[in-house]
Amino acid sequence: MNAAIAYTIVALSMCLAVQSSAEAPDAEGQIMARSLVSMGDTARLQHVLAKARRGEQVVVAVIGGSITEGARASRPEYRWGNVVAKWWEQTFPKTPIKFVNAGIGATGSNIGAHRAQMHLLKHKPDFVAAEYSVNDPNSEFAAETLEGLTRQVLGLPNRPAMMLLFTMNRAGGNAQEWHSKIGRHYKLPMVSFRDALWPEIEADRMKWEDVEGDEIHPNDRGHKYCGDFVTAVVDKVRRELPADAELPAIAPLPAPLISDVFERATVLDAKTLAPTVSEGWQPADSRFGTGWVAEEPGSVLQFEVTGTAISLIYYRIKGPTGVAQAQLDDGAPVKMNAWFNADWGGYSAYQLLARDLPQGKHRVRIELLQEKAEASEGHRFHVHAVLAAGIPAQDREETE
Repeated sequence: MNAAIAYTIVALSMCLAVQSSAEAPDAEGQIMARSLVSMGDTARLQHVLAKARRGEQVVVAVIGGSITEGARASRPEYRWGNVVAKWWEQTFPKTPIKFVNAGIGATGSNIGAHRAQMHLLKHKPDFVAAEYSVNDPNSEFAAETLEGLTRQVLGLPNRPAMMLLFTMNRAGGNAQEWHSKIGRHYKLPMVSFRDALWPEIEADRMKWEDVEGDEIHPNDRGHKYCGDFVTAVVDKVRRELPADAELPAIAPLPAPLISDVFERATVLDAKTLAPTVSEGWQPADSRFGTGWVAEEPGSVLQFEVTGTAISLIYYRIKGPTGVAQAQLDDGAPVKMNAWFNADWGGYSAYQLLARDLPQGKHRVRIELLQEKAEASEGHRFHVHAVLAAGIPAQDREETE
């Protein structure tokens, strides 16, 4: 019997109501059974659970977008990541559990792969659950950046366990198709909020509003489902956990499915990257360190950056913002509009400038233009950071 079938049987048996054997499983049991995409290879998870069983500190971490950060959860303890952390705390009451929430709203795995060291890996997590299936497009590039993040996590010396959680938008869409290719290649346990609940919504047995607070973000009940889907997998492994002497060997990291470019990625800010030209730009803080801001058209900012894929993060908001133009070496200029025509706030936008570059230094030139959105009353432009991927190992170490 394979692991997925075994899990389904266990999940159904756990959730059956008191009823005759002729009756069908209850709705919650079916939801729980559908949530499982794959059990994957649980060797890493077994070692983490054994560590917790021994009473050694375990670092539980989640990374993702605004769902992970906790949007629409009415209280911090209702966020899905906190639900997961609470399970660890209650299951191992004598074990110190440290919880790290590395969620940042409106970011995808493209930014996540670069900021992993800054916000996640420095905490030396033992267990990581990643949620990017709504913010990422369902594309090969999104799978490639998720692969970069995955390889960084699995490559840590303490050999952490990693899981993927797939959420959904109001149309039932997500990046699960491409993300699950990465999950299967690295044999990660995977669970799907979409697979579990979308059939209930389509069949009118559940309303969208029963589990969602808006077009994307789960409400408290939805967050609880997400957390429970993750912990159901972990708990199944715990209940079958062998003695320490019988724990399985951890398989070596396989060759990349798409690439390892975003495994070698970092965030560069004013503390780690000095401009070669800075005319009209001033330091300005963001969630990614100290960036640069300018308000006068004609302001120029220039860097030399090493890597085979170079990107920028800049701030978009409905305010007195303008348009900047970025150029990498002698390539075609790319325009970035900081005006964002929505009232819910601002976010950090990702812009890939170029990839598949030759190794060595590359010139990044940013100029604030005269043009702006018609509704904007200014030209302010905030570069949060420069992102470099595909960088040599020694260069990455110097920036961390």
